[in-house]
Amino acid sequence: SSSTSSSFNDNETSGLRQGVRYMTNGLKVYYLPLAVCFDQVIFPTLYAFFPLFRNILIRERITIVHGHQGTSSLANECMLYARCMGFRVCYTDHSLFGFNDLASIHINKVLKTTLSDVDHVICVSNTCRENLVLRACLHPAFVSTIPNAVDTTRFTPDTSKRFPVNTINVVLLSRLVYRKGIDLLVKVIPLVCNKVNNVYFIIGGDGPKKLLLEEMCERYQLHDRVELVGAVPHHKVRALLVRGHIFLN
Repeated sequence: SSSTSSSFNDNETSGLRQGVRYMTNGLKVYYLPLAVCFDQVIFPTLYAFFPLFRNILIRERITIVHGHQGTSSLANECMLYARCMGFRVCYTDHSLFGFNDLASIHINKVLKTTLSDVDHVICVSNTCRENLVLRACLHPAFVSTIPNAVDTTRFTPDTSKRFPVNTINVVLLSRLVYRKGIDLLVKVIPLVCNKVNNVYFIIGGDGPKKLLLEEMCERYQLHDRVELVGAVPHHKVRALLVRGHIFLN
């Protein structure tokens, strides 16, 4: 059957795309007519989206529904719909959440309900797995760890490409959002630059927290120590990574 993905917004089009888009390798992307409330997350629809989702599953002859990210209303609803229809359901979790703040308590309760009937759960690290087992009250046997993969045939190191020279280059490449620790990064960089004279930060990616990094460079006069590359196309990711001695995640 065809690989199918449901999407409702992206950074480049700001929700302007509609209908179905055909990608490479047989991937079809459905741009759904659902309103976004915050950070690419839709308003909860309860059962309003069920008829359209059912139509997609039957049309594409889908056999497995795979949801990502506990904060996604779309993922949680689709996993519930799929189980109601008897489909196999898998969930992948990427993030760590706490136990004592209001937002985390709410998300944990939602996941406890949503994941109570899925077939299997995947986490990207052992720490993430332990965190999710406790938060969603899952049996550890139903949760597996599959680390994020790296295509070693494409991402090979090349020490001759390190630039600038005569510095310790620290490379960071991610979306510049709170979940990626950018608020912590803007506190750490000035401290490191103050203690290590030849450190140089290369930061790739874009997002709402880019303004914090720009303000940090201005406040501490770090324009010659921090390079903000901006959004990096996939085919240029390796060229950026090989410039560094250290990859900061």
